[in-house]
Amino acid sequence: MNSRIVALTAAAVAMGAFASEPAQARDHIKIVGSSTVYPYAQAVSEEFAKKSGKKAPVLESTGTGGGMKIFCKGIGEAHPDITNASRAMKKKEWENCQKNGVKEITEVHIGFDGLSIALSRKGGDFDLTKAQIFKALAAEVPQDGKLVANPYKKWSDIDKSLPDAAITVYGPPPTSGTRDAFVELAMHKGCKGLDYFKAQKTSLDKKAFKKLVKDKCSRMRQDGPFIEAGENDNLIVQRLDADPKALGIFGYSFLFENQDKLKAVKISGVEPSFKTIADGSYGISRPLFFYIKNAHRGVIKGLDEFIAEFVSEDAFGPEGYLTERGLVALADDKRKAIHEAATKSKGMTRHTN
Repeated sequence: MNSRIVALTAAAVAMGAFASEPAQARDHIKIVGSSTVYPYAQAVSEEFAKKSGKKAPVLESTGTGGGMKIFCKGIGEAHPDITNASRAMKKKEWENCQKNGVKEITEVHIGFDGLSIALSRKGGDFDLTKAQIFKALAAEVPQDGKLVANPYKKWSDIDKSLPDAAITVYGPPPTSGTRDAFVELAMHKGCKGLDYFKAQKTSLDKKAFKKLVKDKCSRMRQDGPFIEAGENDNLIVQRLDADPKALGIFGYSFLFENQDKLKAVKISGVEPSFKTIADGSYGISRPLFFYIKNAHRGVIKGLDEFIAEFVSEDAFGPEGYLTERGLVALADDKRKAIHEAATKSKGMTRHTN
């Protein structure tokens, strides 16, 4: 079967899926996914509606993992057109999409965001290493050559130079891409820097050590000091304002938008900023994405125009309105390639090989 026939067959299946939905066509774009990418998508939605005269997309903040599940359930008007993500799509998520008929997907890398740990401006100053972050938040930590249930109740229990205050950290739930990224960039790297795990690395083969890190360095403690605060970052701000000794975890863009209320915790002496995130000197930063269901292009009104607006220089360029909300822009050549892939429906290939 030649490629043209395959393409036409796929299009027919897609149209059939839409035809099986209720007769009233959906007149708006549906977007789910990351709470971190949400404010960027919201800004683009407002600009799109203003320029086009069409209805603004309906956005739902479900978290990255939740968004992927909803996005991959199928094609047709009952299913979203785009999912936002604060990490790349996982292979098992791509396979779930394929299983449910969501075959053609375009991955759009929009820029970078730092993972911020912050506290109220009414609180003291904090400077933490990744190892200290791990010791504060992990379910198990090394002591006397073995892993034990985390005994640390105060920051000063970890290091006498830290405040003599109870460890209270509000963070995202397991469905959040922010949680996934924080575990990978802060918890895993923090645990690998400890002598216990360094010793394990020398005694275990690569596969066994990788499993050890996944099993023992990923779990957040559940005895009180770490508190899952849901997908609504505004609730974390309210809690930090009420307790100046508490810390919160969220994307840099959210810290940037709330600088009147919050201040950053330094990571090994470095504060998050556009410069430190872009040059890599700030230790916990991550790429941001959105994913497009290509079967919905040309069917859902305004979808192509919305995508074009999102990857326009006016939006995600270095002087674009998304940088005003905290997005760290990609390099010029990368943005050009992303713009072409997004506007020309280039399918993602990362999990097809």
